[in-house]
Amino acid sequence: MSTTDTPARRRVTLTGISSRAWEHPADRGALVALRELRGFDDVLRAFFGMWNERGFRLSVLASGIRVDHRQYPAVWQRYTEAAAALDVAELPELYVTQSPWLGAEAVGLERPFIVLNSACVQQLDEDELRCLLGHELGHVGSGHAVYKTMLMILTRWAANLSWLPVGAFALRAIIAAMLEWWRKAELSADRAGLLAGQDPAAALRLLMKLAGGGDLSQVDTTAFLEQAAEYAGGGDVRDSLHKIRMTAWSTHPAPVARAAQLRQWIDSGAYGRVLAGDYPRRDDDGSTSVSEEIKAAAESYREEFSRSTDPLVGLLRRLGDGASDVGEWVGGTAGRARSWVDAATEAAGRAHRAGRAAPGATAGAGGAGGGDGTGSGGAAV
Repeated sequence: MSTTDTPARRRVTLTGISSRAWEHPADRGALVALRELRGFDDVLRAFFGMWNERGFRLSVLASGIRVDHRQYPAVWQRYTEAAAALDVAELPELYVTQSPWLGAEAVGLERPFIVLNSACVQQLDEDELRCLLGHELGHVGSGHAVYKTMLMILTRWAANLSWLPVGAFALRAIIAAMLEWWRKAELSADRAGLLAGQDPAAALRLLMKLAGGGDLSQVDTTAFLEQAAEYAGGGDVRDSLHKIRMTAWSTHPAPVARAAQLRQWIDSGAYGRVLAGDYPRRDDDGSTSVSEEIKAAAESYREEFSRSTDPLVGLLRRLGDGASDVGEWVGGTAGRARSWVDAATEAAGRAHRAGRAAPGATAGAGGAGGGDGTGSGGAAV
């Protein structure tokens, strides 16, 4: 990380900002619907407690460096600056762990904490690091780890039901829908990172470094965005099918796609409006409407469908007006899945109670997994 003494740039403190201000419409629609499920979070916390969130925290406490004003003070300074911009009152614990790869993740339900790979300290400048830490604070603020844990549980259920084709197929369909939501959650966190750092150039540089490493001396932002445009609309239908195969079971969009989405959010004026004070407040979160948020998600998909330059999407548009219903179908996934999740929540609660009653019951929610956050109930960059 750069340690040069540069004049501090003034950042706007977004007082009382709600996570809805940075959440992608598809992410926000799913989150509002899931938050309405009575007892859902309690059941997930019970499962996560079985896996032992404390164990993972102890692991990083033993093998990493806890960041504060004495340890990695420069990182701590960037962290407090990002938190101040997002008006985060209580900072999650922050740890640096040894890893040569650029990455970070937000972990935990009861006491969320953030784990930062040491490569980020070495390869990111101050503005890029502030943006990355804001990205992870965005995950924490949106409560993404809670729902990522559900995805982890469903994945394990699908593996256990692989001998039952109908049941496994239904679970795979739900997992695919949740992975689509998770990719949108990453776009949400990218926006939070931008709002934390309030430096669009640094936010784009961070994504460039995630794609090509820490040395940007021979890399150009304009050329990188040209790559993004080529990825989005180049080639023919065969390329579209390859992109579906590449992303369908991935938790993260491609870095060039994330850069294009962030640039689009900036160009739409939404970023500027937030900085000007036009954003939802936390005090109003309780009055949000599930139906309105799901409609907004559907509208977002319709708009994305209508302006997409992807060859396959273009072919669907040429086939007729009925193709535009694809956006509405995908956008309403959270609402239609809600009744299923409600039933699954009750089933999970019964399973958990039965597990606690049985002697020698073992954890069913997995172990401390890898850096993409899928094994730790976390939200990775």
